[in-house]
Amino acid sequence: MTQHDDAPDTDFGPFGRALFESPSARSLARVGVVDVGSNSVRLVVFDGAARSPAYFFNEKIMCALGAGLSETGMLNPEGRKRALAAIRRFQLLAAGMGLAPLTAVATAAVREAKDGPDFCAEIENETGLKIWVIDGREEARLSAQGVLLGWPEARGIMCDIGGSSMELAEVSDGLIGKRMTSPLGPLKLADVKGGKKGMRAHIKAQVATLAEEFPAEHKRLFLVGGSWRAIARLDMERRNYPLTVLHEYRMAPKDVFDTVKWLEENDLEDLRSRTGISTARMSLLPVASVVLKYLVRAIKPKEIAISSYGIREGMLYEQMPEKVRKRDPLIESCLFSESKDSRLPGFGKSLYNFVLPLFGAAKDDRKRLIKAACLLHDVSWRAHPDFRAEVCFDNVTRANMGGLTHRERVFLGLSLLHRYKNSREDSRYAPLFELLSDKEIHEAEILGKAMRFGAMFTVNAPDELAKLKFYPKKKEIELFLSPTAIDLYGEVAQARFKSLTTTLGATAEIRTWRKTS
Repeated sequence: MTQHDDAPDTDFGPFGRALFESPSARSLARVGVVDVGSNSVRLVVFDGAARSPAYFFNEKIMCALGAGLSETGMLNPEGRKRALAAIRRFQLLAAGMGLAPLTAVATAAVREAKDGPDFCAEIENETGLKIWVIDGREEARLSAQGVLLGWPEARGIMCDIGGSSMELAEVSDGLIGKRMTSPLGPLKLADVKGGKKGMRAHIKAQVATLAEEFPAEHKRLFLVGGSWRAIARLDMERRNYPLTVLHEYRMAPKDVFDTVKWLEENDLEDLRSRTGISTARMSLLPVASVVLKYLVRAIKPKEIAISSYGIREGMLYEQMPEKVRKRDPLIESCLFSESKDSRLPGFGKSLYNFVLPLFGAAKDDRKRLIKAACLLHDVSWRAHPDFRAEVCFDNVTRANMGGLTHRERVFLGLSLLHRYKNSREDSRYAPLFELLSDKEIHEAEILGKAMRFGAMFTVNAPDELAKLKFYPKKKEIELFLSPTAIDLYGEVAQARFKSLTTTLGATAEIRTWRKTS
């Protein structure tokens, strides 16, 4: 599935059309993808920023198409009925949303089952939806591309577990290297003979074979798939981790081993009720956790990261022009939000220029967060003034955005909280603040109060009306006001500037600034 921009007979793969109108596209036309997996059938409708698509709609049905496949060679009959019913519903939903035709992809169960072609024909005859069946290596490639959509600089091994298979692929410098598939899906492993002992021996042997193909120690193992996400959710519960956002959640190898042991020692129904994991998913975890334990032992990653992006996102990434791929997904998402939801689209860039002198020594990764905060500083204005601080924090810490670690989410959320509120005392979000160092908390507060002050100059770009200079060693801050800004520098603005200087621990000088033509 390769895109050739200059060819009239371009092959757009399963979509049959171009998703990105041009390399300069900033937004994505709404597109729906049906993922027919061995365990679930899901519809995802994407919308939003071209480089960082958001989920407009997301629904899955646990059909277990691959249950019993190893013994019968056929798809689960009940699963077929449920999948057909789900796809009928999805087609009606798509029509109601005014979508272009849905695109459907099927993986291990459908490609391996004797009645897979018959199932695809039945779906097409009954619903009009044509299913694109991919092999294991292609599944690995698309899942790895999904990881790259969220982590442009990803380096390590991607591992995608489904119901009937597990795929591995190398990712590095925006490229995908070696790819492999294996029969290590929980539904298929349930049919292995010899009880628990036989199953563990089988898993260990299969993982050892995979590890031989990926011999080097890798810094990071990227996990894709519902069973991996569920295990990560259990790890959060075990550790009492405060931010239950699965994307970009990180675990050390020891965390994995401890959680697998914890899972074995606790009642599954109790864990399910505490975490909200579905009964169908929870039933797969005892087997999936054994696979993960042996995989981590064999691959020896320094860190394990959860990716919510996989095949579906990889299909979008496939068509992205290189110019779009190179954009920062975080900044693109924030730009899209600003253009759609802020009162003054474009003001965020000027606000960034205004506050940046306070962070002269900041590294690039910190400056991108400052820019993101400035772009988002006004997108929650429709919330009641009493709750804007909380709405800002909730929105950014739980938003569907790529390129953002959990610590960065909290930093961004805290800075936006202080955009609307001077104090965080007695905040119900205090447990999340513990993910940050004291220095990061202080920097987020400075950024928030600087944005709060800069927003007082919204009649025009703040960097054209006023300027800040900060001398960190002398702890001195200078505010230069243009003639127009002098009248804007009223009581509220003065109080906000005083709060900022107090947080900086600095003395302040107010100077007039006459613009030169």
